[in-house]
Amino acid sequence: METTNQIFSIKNGEIHQKDKMILKDVNIHLDKGEFVYLIGRTGTGKSSLLKTLYGELPLQKGSGQVAGFDLTTMKRKDIPFLRRNLGIVFQDFQLLSDRSIMDNLIFVMKSTGWKKKDEIQKRAMEVLSLVGLDHIENKMPHQVSGGEQQRVSIARALVNKPAFILADEPTGNLDPETSKEIVAVLMAIAKEGTSVLMATHDLALMEQFPSRTMQVKDHTVIELNPMNAFNPFEQVKYE
Repeated sequence: METTNQIFSIKNGEIHQKDKMILKDVNIHLDKGEFVYLIGRTGTGKSSLLKTLYGELPLQKGSGQVAGFDLTTMKRKDIPFLRRNLGIVFQDFQLLSDRSIMDNLIFVMKSTGWKKKDEIQKRAMEVLSLVGLDHIENKMPHQVSGGEQQRVSIARALVNKPAFILADEPTGNLDPETSKEIVAVLMAIAKEGTSVLMATHDLALMEQFPSRTMQVKDHTVIELNPMNAFNPFEQVKYE
């Protein structure tokens, strides 16, 4: 397979937390425009894998690249530049409560190097429009619903036109109907060319929106295909 289309890849990877081996024989990739689920029980190493992808944990063995950055040779000073090529969406929104939706986006943009006021304003409105929220830019976070706050956090993740979005349990605090809306937004973003890796425990949601799936299990990462004869949703049970 051509690697030029791969947003990230790890080959024969090994990931440690201090002196403890967490994952081994990791062979995964994400292509441009893909939407992929990442599942795994708490404690299996899912968080360690995510931390490796955004530079918080080193790749101990094997080879790996994320958005053109080599995970084995990358220096600590390079990590902020790596993260500007990623968009990270968290479970708990992490919006600043003391400023408007628009000012939340402006804060992030200025902190990542945007200078010109008109360009900042234009891009902020673009990403709000992408998630269907260009009518609430002046509202405070507490004045909008949880689903709308999560859409704002997705818009925030998009401001720097990232290579891919890493969504860590983005529906964890949302009701089922709102969760569907968030997954639909993320899938639409992937279709526009920005890849999405979504960590989740919501198997019912995955059944409704089937897509390529990676499972962290037995100290490695395996591929599951929801279209296979076996049903991964019956095989993965969470405590």
